[in-house]
Amino acid sequence: TEGAAPGAGEVVLDAAAARAAKAGVGDSVALETAAGRAGFRVSGLAEAGPGDTAGTGARAGGGATAWFADTEAPVLAGHPGKADAIAVLAEDGTGPDALAAAVGKALAGSDALVRTGDDRGEVEDHGLAYAKETLTGLGGSFGGVATLVAVFTAAGTVALSVGQRGREFALLRAVGATPRQIRRAVATEALLVAPLAGLLGCLPGIALANWWFGQLKDRGAIPEAVELHVSWLPPAAAVGAGLLTALGAGWAAGRRPARIKPGQALAEASVERLRPGVVRTVLGLGALAGAAVLAGVAASAAGGDAANASLGVIMLFMLAVALLGPVVARLCAALFGLLLRGGGAPAALAAANSRTNARRLASALTPIVMAMAFASTLVFMHTSESRTAEDQLRAGLTADHVVTDPAGLPADAAGRAALAPGVEAAVGLLDTQVLVPVRGGGETSLQASAAQGISGSGAQLAEVQDLDVRSGSLDRVGAGRIAVDRTLADAADVEVGDALPLYLPDGTRARPEVVAVYGRGLGLAAVTMDRASLAGHVTSVFDSTLLVSGGEAGDLAALGEVTDASGYALARNVERELGAWANYMMAAVLGGFAAVAAVNTLVMTVLDRRRELTALRLVGSTRRQVLRMLRWESLLVSVAGVALGTAIAMITLTPMMRGLTGESPHVPPLLYATFAAVVVALGLLSVTFPARAVLRDRDG
Repeated sequence: TEGAAPGAGEVVLDAAAARAAKAGVGDSVALETAAGRAGFRVSGLAEAGPGDTAGTGARAGGGATAWFADTEAPVLAGHPGKADAIAVLAEDGTGPDALAAAVGKALAGSDALVRTGDDRGEVEDHGLAYAKETLTGLGGSFGGVATLVAVFTAAGTVALSVGQRGREFALLRAVGATPRQIRRAVATEALLVAPLAGLLGCLPGIALANWWFGQLKDRGAIPEAVELHVSWLPPAAAVGAGLLTALGAGWAAGRRPARIKPGQALAEASVERLRPGVVRTVLGLGALAGAAVLAGVAASAAGGDAANASLGVIMLFMLAVALLGPVVARLCAALFGLLLRGGGAPAALAAANSRTNARRLASALTPIVMAMAFASTLVFMHTSESRTAEDQLRAGLTADHVVTDPAGLPADAAGRAALAPGVEAAVGLLDTQVLVPVRGGGETSLQASAAQGISGSGAQLAEVQDLDVRSGSLDRVGAGRIAVDRTLADAADVEVGDALPLYLPDGTRARPEVVAVYGRGLGLAAVTMDRASLAGHVTSVFDSTLLVSGGEAGDLAALGEVTDASGYALARNVERELGAWANYMMAAVLGGFAAVAAVNTLVMTVLDRRRELTALRLVGSTRRQVLRMLRWESLLVSVAGVALGTAIAMITLTPMMRGLTGESPHVPPLLYATFAAVVVALGLLSVTFPARAVLRDRDG
């Protein structure tokens, strides 16, 4: 917008940065570059456009934008002789596809990739690739678990609805209805209700997606350039899954009343069967056995193997609870019913009712177990990892001062800090990620692992960081030699002296020797290597952190923001909490699904017991006594659901956390008590309000 293109020793600044620095064309400015501080003459001013790679970071809050001469830019960026991307403009009359083909042909045999059209997005804005990975991971994990929860809850509701109409089906059989007609009636109802319910459910789902997407943008998880696109495929898949679930659950629940003799159907409509069907029992026992086997595998595995096996544990346990619901409910009623003996006649009647009507109890028990198990697993998985990481960070950070800067620290920051009075050691950390092949489930996959490149020697690092070295020595860390966390070493099956194959941030393959294995990788970094080995393979070669032992904070203030170890640990903990937001939201949504199912089941159950409640009033029970009985029943099913859900969550979390962190799960007592209290409160409210309505109708 003003001035001329930069030459040697010159720079073009974006207008906003120039105004902030009070600099104009012809003025001199000092800039921090990858090689250190340098002076430049401002040759011009410009506005960062929407396709400007550097401007993207600036607009997102990453800093100002500056343009340098082509000969100087690679050196100043820390990549002499290299370029991240080359923009190619077509001559008049040449189309993008033809130009892309010509460029690809010219670069044949090299590792260069040609991008055109919308594919340029990930090149122009590196945040798009991360956003794609983030959204894919969140969508895949949340979508899979949410689908499972929805299937469980919908199937349970449909099965309960069909089961409550046993008397109606028995009468239809008695007046001549054929089994096929009964099954067709159930299927027709599912075909009429399920698609409509699914379509109605898509509306709040789309609204939730928009809200969640906006929250991810606000927290910086995805760039502003990314927009939410609502495709017809997810709603169609959701409606289809709901329809198939309703048909399957209706067929399974209506199978027995449709095939047995009319007289037997009338008898079973009045008296509950004591045991589930043979097929259901066999499948339930199979799921229970599979969960036990996977729990054993997870307990004996390490790292990713333990985590992967543990995820299967919770799924199989939930399937077993759903299939063996009546048996599980009867056992829970017998066990927890003992605690009701001292509660008087209403409590004793509640215990007897629960033992006699185990199927009714199971219908309410399953969604409560599901809500408690999934919510506890998701939330306490984060609290466990966060607690371990925080403990490791606080114990491992021994530096007196920590220097940071949002824009990064130049490579010479450690050297400048070392010259300050009283400084004993100063080590710069270049934080990034590397990909490491790890073994899990019999297969090898790439695991992204946090890496730190150190500007000093391993001995100097030991003065500002205590990595808790278990074997080997940090003194040997250098070119071609690295130190790794023990969890990563176990997952990659390497030890001191072995070569660890890995991919550097730019995709370059390397096979450094492991010279040390340490224990605080979760809180600090899983891979420690010398800075020189990383500097040529990262987009930004600015250090993330500078650790200083000795000296005074005031002498380091010129380098960046200075804090002590505890303040830095607190800031890192805040960042970790922000990163856990998605996990908490997932737990809230999934727990909400299951809670709605539990409330719906309890309300349906109470409303279906009009005759029973009326009979109790006729034989002399007061409204207060009936309500107390129902509340005791609700308390029994809530406590049983909390206990079972907690047991499943702990069986899942214990091997997972021991494999990932080497520690037992951390369950904050107040948070767990809140979960349990919410479940009990929902159970009591779900029973009290419909019961009052039923009794009011009877008394009126």
